[in-house]
Amino acid sequence: MSRIGRLPVAIPSGVDIKIDGQTVNVKGPKGQLTRTFHENMKIEREDGKIAVQRADDSQQNRALHGLTRTLLANMVTGVTTGFAKDLEISGTGYRAVLQGKKLTLALGFSHPIEIDPPAGVTFTVETPQKLKVSGIDKEAVGEVAAKIRRLREPDPYKAKGVKYAGEYIRRKAGKAGKVGAAKV
Repeated sequence: MSRIGRLPVAIPSGVDIKIDGQTVNVKGPKGQLTRTFHENMKIEREDGKIAVQRADDSQQNRALHGLTRTLLANMVTGVTTGFAKDLEISGTGYRAVLQGKKLTLALGFSHPIEIDPPAGVTFTVETPQKLKVSGIDKEAVGEVAAKIRRLREPDPYKAKGVKYAGEYIRRKAGKAGKVGAAKV
């Protein structure tokens, strides 16, 4: 039995869950999420909790068991508290500006980069070097944050670029000049 898959997902107050076959609809104070799960997973509601059971012990079903339970838990967490990813921008002239809902990034290119937020994702610029991506869908928030980071990944020499808050960039030494061997 999957250690994660066998744990029930608690339904907090203010969250409404509808199970229609393999489609689960979760509605809460922050919004609504819908997802269709694999047909081998059996999703049941029992006294204020959701339980996930698998059809058999095949390798695929064992892998899907924990995944299905975690996706359900993320849906419930998303509609109650939401998810956020913090990004830090470092480098001379590198900055983020919010124009309406659109995010404009200056990352050392010849042109600014403009990003429209997808549905359910919002940007917050705390300072020109600190950016927050938030929303109710954990998968969408993580994907947008990863795309922003991919625009200018931090280099190992000067650590210039976009990184996750708290991410450690392993630094490399720069060029070591020649010592002693001077041409005459």
